[in-house]
Amino acid sequence: MKMPIKITSVIFLVIFSISCSVVPITGRKQLSIIPASQMMAASYQQYDQFLKENKRSTDKQKTQMIKNVGAKIQKAVEQYFAQHNLSSELNGYRWEFNLVESKDVNAWCMPGGKVVFYTGILPICENDLGVAVVMGHEIAHAIAEHGGERMSQGLVAELGGIGLALALEDKPKETQALWLTAFGIGTQLGVMLPFSRLHESEADHLGLIFMAMAGYNPQGAVDFWKRMAAQKAGSAPPEFLSTHPSDATRIENLKKLMPEALKYYKK
Repeated sequence: MKMPIKITSVIFLVIFSISCSVVPITGRKQLSIIPASQMMAASYQQYDQFLKENKRSTDKQKTQMIKNVGAKIQKAVEQYFAQHNLSSELNGYRWEFNLVESKDVNAWCMPGGKVVFYTGILPICENDLGVAVVMGHEIAHAIAEHGGERMSQGLVAELGGIGLALALEDKPKETQALWLTAFGIGTQLGVMLPFSRLHESEADHLGLIFMAMAGYNPQGAVDFWKRMAAQKAGSAPPEFLSTHPSDATRIENLKKLMPEALKYYKK
């Protein structure tokens, strides 16, 4: 039985006051009551299961492009964290980049750097610059611990704030549902549920910085999102765009962030 909204709100505020972390670059405080080690352990299990149930691309050239761009963004993330004495926050990361056969226009990154691109998004990416836009954005979700934040909020709202380990033991079905919601392993494994608009805008911000540090012109992000807007013109938006900021809003925000991102860009 769910607790009354007022009681849940009080619990949420108390827990938030003592269990918050700070998102790199933006400095936003977020609820964080689940140890990163637990999040990554669950992530690796889910990721391995996904790869067993889905066909990886046999296109060696495109697969290598995903891996190459991923490795560069990974290096940029590690460089940024090292420069800000935050390298310990990446402990336990097991970076991995895979391309899966699917017509879906989608890509995602789980905690610990587990990335999947769907072949359906590659025509919109067009090249490694477009891939870098998406790669930086999706890795930013993991770096900013957006999934963990949603999971923490869910534990507070649905299970009264009990820890993940206890929730897994006492309420396995409820905890599994929260995980699916937090990381979008929806009713079909691997179909990512959308993040909030706040998380999307934050991922755009971090993603620009990471791709710029990796040597990719961040201005390519504006072109990518224009192509994505054209893709959905006159039809339902792809899964990748569900509840994302409007195209016009996103592009304007990216333009505002460009001067900051260009400071990190070296050809």
